[in-house]
Amino acid sequence: MPKPEKLLCINVAVGVLQDNRGQVLISQRLPGAHKEGAWEFPGGKIHEGETPLAALTRELAEELGIVIRMAAPLTRFQHDYADRAVLLDAWCVNEYDGVPQGLEGQPIRWTLPEYLLEQGLLPADRPIVDALMRCR
Repeated sequence: MPKPEKLLCINVAVGVLQDNRGQVLISQRLPGAHKEGAWEFPGGKIHEGETPLAALTRELAEELGIVIRMAAPLTRFQHDYADRAVLLDAWCVNEYDGVPQGLEGQPIRWTLPEYLLEQGLLPADRPIVDALMRCR
């Protein structure tokens, strides 16, 4: 019996930003990206030698133009797609400087947490919604 191929595993850090009305920020994946058009929590790949928080800080500065002042771990888990696995480190970004904007051309939107699953969210991000709802 052939040995199953090992999935490529990508380490990713994502941030859950909430505004003063309790809405959460999500961004839409650009054309040409894996799962293009889906909505997700902002973040990106963790580079070799980088901590999840350092990666999140870098990614949110690049993608949204904000600087994290305080963040706390929310959840960590692996999600397997058919062609790859994603190890997600999700953080609650409690304080930041700047006004989030889609600096890479990606649409962004604020939505209430209870409506996140209706937004076409990536399957890998659904456990983050569950964790967020548990700690409200």
